Amino acid sequence: MKLPTEASDGGTTVPAGIWCPELDLGTETVRSRTAPEPSHASVRALVRLRGRTLGYVTIGRPPAQVTAHDLAEAARRAFPAAALTVAADEGAQVVDSPTQAESSGEAAGPRVSLVVCTRNRGEQLVACLNDLRELTYRNLDIIVVDNAPTDDSTRRYVDEASALDPRIRYATEPRPGLSCARNRGLREARGEYIAYTDDDVSVDADWITQLVAAFGDGEKVACVTGLVCTAALTTSAEIYFDARTASWSTRTEPVTYDLDRHALDDALYPYSAGIFGTGANFAFDRAVLVDMGGFDEALGAGTLTRGGEDLDIFVRVLRAGYAIRYDPSAVVWHHHRADEAALVQQMYGYGTGLTAYLAKMLSVRETRNDILRRVPKGLARMAKIKRATDDRLDTAAAPKGAMRRELTGYLAGPYLYARARRRLHRHPA
Repeated sequence: MKLPTEASDGGTTVPAGIWCPELDLGTETVRSRTAPEPSHASVRALVRLRGRTLGYVTIGRPPAQVTAHDLAEAARRAFPAAALTVAADEGAQVVDSPTQAESSGEAAGPRVSLVVCTRNRGEQLVACLNDLRELTYRNLDIIVVDNAPTDDSTRRYVDEASALDPRIRYATEPRPGLSCARNRGLREARGEYIAYTDDDVSVDADWITQLVAAFGDGEKVACVTGLVCTAALTTSAEIYFDARTASWSTRTEPVTYDLDRHALDDALYPYSAGIFGTGANFAFDRAVLVDMGGFDEALGAGTLTRGGEDLDIFVRVLRAGYAIRYDPSAVVWHHHRADEAALVQQMYGYGTGLTAYLAKMLSVRETRNDILRRVPKGLARMAKIKRATDDRLDTAAAPKGAMRRELTGYLAGPYLYARARRRLHRHPA
């Protein structure tokens, strides 16, 4: 995506922000997780129809100069087949989306356990819990896992939310690390399916409904991932992260992945980072995840490696003979790091997580030779990351040091994974 720029008073070129709302094409209504800002010079809207994601439309004018009708007209031009559907449905009561079917009194569906892992982020958690209370799926329990807490504030927030919504309950995991927390949630869960999201995410009300529907798209689907939209594009840090993570934040076509007939014709498949989705929006057949032993506790935020646990679990699902379904109609909105210092640290973690995960693949006999054959192409792909990100940014400047810190993380990841594994052996669960 090419981003506009504007000149500051000092003559320095700085990125102009983009407002990121959602448009319901059927009703021409617009809603957003963030309010438009004076610095926003354009609008990028996610277009949906009856719960189905169609894609994005962009209008290069400030939000104050763009109406819902303007966005709807742009969407009709971009998605003419959907526009014809809307025209045919005018004046008719159409009940065919999963949410509408639920409200009409049909069966509640299989039980789903939703796990949110958090640590000392009360303000973000409160906003997340308010969104979770709006989830429309009936047969649902919500488990908030408090990871190595330093006080009882998270428990108090969860107790307050539980009083309003009995689906919400509290669990604690004393060992630090996102994978430890997710595995605690797995042990607490009782649903046929288990979904995970983060505390810095706003979920769509129909998110769980869409995830469950995607499991029915194939007999061997054991993991479903969804679209992680950008909630705000105001600061340079948010704009950079949006450009850097386009592989899971902008794709709006459903895809099935496996190692057989749905394998990609890509030299790095299935070890490429980010192609399957991300841990902010994924769900599993709980029995399959239990059989695989859950998440690798030497990987993930809160550990020495800082990431890689989602990449690892995706490959393990595929190598176990199952499929992953990416469905962009299962939507969440991610609030990116707004300041550059936090972003640079996050990019370091992306680097360490990626190569820590690859180090694990190299340490496993079944995947070692497969990885080694792909090393030259993998190094070439890494070298293109900066160019691809810069192309999406156009003239907007990348935060100073972001790519350098990510590359430093690449170098550190294997060493950190070895240390993390030793630490686990010394302190088993």
